[in-house]
Amino acid sequence: MADQKLSNLRHSLSHLLAAAVKEIYPDAKPTLGPAIENGFYYDFDDLNISDGDLPIIEAKMKEILPSWEKFEGKEITEEEVRNYFKNNPYKLELIDEILSKGEKITLYTSGPPTGGFTDLCRGGHIDNPSKIDPRSFKLSHIAGAYWRGNEKNKMLTRIYGLAFSTKEELKEYLKMQEEAEKRDHRILGKELGLFIFSDLVGPGLPLYTPKGNVLRNEIVNFSRELNNKIGYEEVHTPNINKAELFKISGHYEKYKEDMLEVKTHYSKEEYFLKPMNCPQHTQIYASQTRSYRDLPIRIADFANLYRDERPGELSGLTRLRYFAQDDGHCFCTEEQIEEEFLKILGVVEEALKTYKMQYTIWLSLRDLAKKEKYVGTDEVWEDAEEILRKILKKQKINFIEKEGEAAFYGPKMDIVVKDAIGREWQISTIQLDFNMPERFGLKFADHDGKEKTPIMIHRALVGSPDRFLGILIEHYAGAFPVWLSPIQVKILPIGEAHQKFAQQIFDALKESGIRAELDDSNETLGKKIRNWKIEKIPYAIVIGDKEVESKKIKVESRDKGDLGQVSSEEFTKNLKEEISDKK
Repeated sequence: MADQKLSNLRHSLSHLLAAAVKEIYPDAKPTLGPAIENGFYYDFDDLNISDGDLPIIEAKMKEILPSWEKFEGKEITEEEVRNYFKNNPYKLELIDEILSKGEKITLYTSGPPTGGFTDLCRGGHIDNPSKIDPRSFKLSHIAGAYWRGNEKNKMLTRIYGLAFSTKEELKEYLKMQEEAEKRDHRILGKELGLFIFSDLVGPGLPLYTPKGNVLRNEIVNFSRELNNKIGYEEVHTPNINKAELFKISGHYEKYKEDMLEVKTHYSKEEYFLKPMNCPQHTQIYASQTRSYRDLPIRIADFANLYRDERPGELSGLTRLRYFAQDDGHCFCTEEQIEEEFLKILGVVEEALKTYKMQYTIWLSLRDLAKKEKYVGTDEVWEDAEEILRKILKKQKINFIEKEGEAAFYGPKMDIVVKDAIGREWQISTIQLDFNMPERFGLKFADHDGKEKTPIMIHRALVGSPDRFLGILIEHYAGAFPVWLSPIQVKILPIGEAHQKFAQQIFDALKESGIRAELDDSNETLGKKIRNWKIEKIPYAIVIGDKEVESKKIKVESRDKGDLGQVSSEEFTKNLKEEISDKK
């Protein structure tokens, strides 16, 4: 109820925004203005403004707000509404859409008796907008947006606003946004030398530097450790395959527009870069006769995947055209589902504890109003959804049901993490699939010798290592724990007389498997220490006269400050334990 009230408040403010724009820019054409997460927006045609104009519009909103004491809804005839919006082709298109669905047409008016603002709307407002605290909302920025999200349509001007129940909540959100800007992985990734993008390579296609590749590999290797714990064996599968595979799986019908097509010079067959591994894994299962004694069969895969994301949706590492997943599929009997789910959930929890992330669990269900988006019968879907619901309830796991968030082939349990500044990211997933094994005709011989179809569990532990790297850069603000850090120790000799001992320490650390770097530049010690801090490396070893004489090392910690002098053997031993424990 509280969420609905806030949504209504935000939608009410979108009307107020449109009213303010019309007062200042009478020729602007309002189109659509919904409530969204954290606020609202409204799209306009014939409105040429910049971010610098937002304070003027916001001031007008606050000026007219006290006169908005209610929203008055009115059902109206087709003739009346067409006449009212005769100069606005966007509203006329919406009217056609409403009428085609057989729905009634309603207008909502707010403001003073004369000069109020009227808009085509289904409703969903607060009773008395004038009671909104003007300090609880703020216009944030302007963006271009195609009409109805279709790039073939005209580009409109979209004005975004932020809105919360109280001024304190808005202030907290703005503070979080300010912190998020400091942690932006696209900026930190460049500053720390982790990855680049090249116009010649293409958008959404990252190139990892040696340091970035170390980080990415550490994420992958940790997922490999967790896979081994629960019996997943790794396979390697091709990046392309024939369209026929995707036709059987259902991807061709439900997902084709998001897939990248590949051309061959030697045949007329369609090929695609794969967006998922699951259809190929069915073929590994189908490659030999299976018995109930073989199940569960658990397969893991880190192959690259490809999706044809729109250019405007690409965002650093968090939205890419190519990426890997710590992907896995389990083929099992219905009786084994619960045990497999709990094993997977157990290692997901271990991963998130190690990465120091809190999480929430969603039970993601299909949208009953849009059944055409999914494959499989109602009966199969109802059974699968109820199995997941019972597992969660039996294990006393708190969860939130999310209608419309299921995969097209089955319901799933999604793990949504909260990062260091409170933002939510959906990363891990465990999905139950009765449909794909049936579509591919997968079988196993049961106890009685009869053929049965296995159940397929799709799962990812932290999802895409590439996307997760982007999330981690922001979560840690680039200051990675020592086990993840591309460089774990930096050695800082004060002068030329200290280089030889510094080189010995460097060689010993490298031989012990520590990722070390030697700063043998001619810079002052102060400059070397500043560079070390900028690079956010966990430890620095300072080598001067005392260290050369005592054969000990002076250790500085990024997180704990001066640790004093210790022997290199003791430091190495403690550091290796810290890395091994993933502290």
